[in-house]
Amino acid sequence: MVNKQIQQIADRIKYLRDILDIPAVTVAEKIGISAGEYNAYESGAADIPISVIYNIAGALGIDATELLTGEAPRMEAYSVTRKGKGIGVERYEGYAFEALAYNFKDKNKEPMIVTISPSEEKPKLVTHGGQEFNIVLEGTVGVIIGSREIILNEGDSVYFNPAIPHGQYAIGGTAKFLTVIDKE
Repeated sequence: MVNKQIQQIADRIKYLRDILDIPAVTVAEKIGISAGEYNAYESGAADIPISVIYNIAGALGIDATELLTGEAPRMEAYSVTRKGKGIGVERYEGYAFEALAYNFKDKNKEPMIVTISPSEEKPKLVTHGGQEFNIVLEGTVGVIIGSREIILNEGDSVYFNPAIPHGQYAIGGTAKFLTVIDKE
């Protein structure tokens, strides 16, 4: 069964791509995935990793907020997000993102609070452009970057090249970290 939020995002992608008159295969090529994989995301048949949402938004020339919420960002001078009031995006069971600057126009960084529950399985590794910074706010987080595995405790941070396959996971209980992704 398809998650309602995933289907809504998939529907927005298809709608915006159709309006912009960009073929699906062109978007797939721009973000470096097969047409079949892209079509599975756009149809809602497959869960869309957050990094792919941002890549698709970039390929369409829009802000990812439009795909996540259906609304364009409005703020130009500043944007305030109150505690717990960011746009929530649950991508996988036990792994949730809270977008903190979703209402700021033309941002070049994407700050999000990520909450992860412990799991028996290691995370699926992802890649994306730009640069990434993570700082642990609560608990202990394992970070895989390529063949390296780094353990971070509360207050520890890592800055890395996200073009290298990477993923984060909770150790010993729920963990929370701030990630800031520089999209350029």
